[in-house]
Amino acid sequence: MELKLLNDQGQSAETVQASDTLFGREYNEALIHQVVTAYLANARSGNRAQKGRADVRASTRKPWRQKGTGRARAGMASSPIWRGGGKVFPNSPDENFTQKVNRKMYRAGVASILSQLAREDRLAVVDAFTVDAPKTKLLSQKLKGMGLESVLVITDELDENLFLSSRNLPHVLVLSVSETDPVSLVRFPKVLVTRAAVAKMEEAWQ
Repeated sequence: MELKLLNDQGQSAETVQASDTLFGREYNEALIHQVVTAYLANARSGNRAQKGRADVRASTRKPWRQKGTGRARAGMASSPIWRGGGKVFPNSPDENFTQKVNRKMYRAGVASILSQLAREDRLAVVDAFTVDAPKTKLLSQKLKGMGLESVLVITDELDENLFLSSRNLPHVLVLSVSETDPVSLVRFPKVLVTRAAVAKMEEAWQ
């Protein structure tokens, strides 16, 4: 599999050989959907809480007598059909949203995403991607010179200057290979990967 190699002006001068296993896999929409959904579900904290009938602070006295008023029967104000009453099946703070995805499936899903990005010309390789100082302006100018606005940058190891420079840019995210996740890969219209990161990806995800 050949990937485009971009220069500092964002132009493709040559290509880089990459693994077909990682960047030449067939598109598997169902697997990608499962991997992305599981990743988002596993990120949920599950700390929401609602009150049931027993938790609502309300009088247990019968609001009115059972018969003769012309109104519907009512037992207590904490009834779920009353405004301010308890919920029928309340969410508990210890709710578990995790979904299990096998390691083999996860790697295959990530490979399928990377392959589709390469096919759609949304993934490109650069020799190196650094800035001289932790300044947002420097990174913004560098990306503008390459014709990029919204981009995910993947490096073999996280460069502190690059990371600090990207924090104030809302449409730019810098990750190392170990931090790369399927949601970020799908989210950005363009993905830049350093040459060293490509080798690390092939070593970790094949």
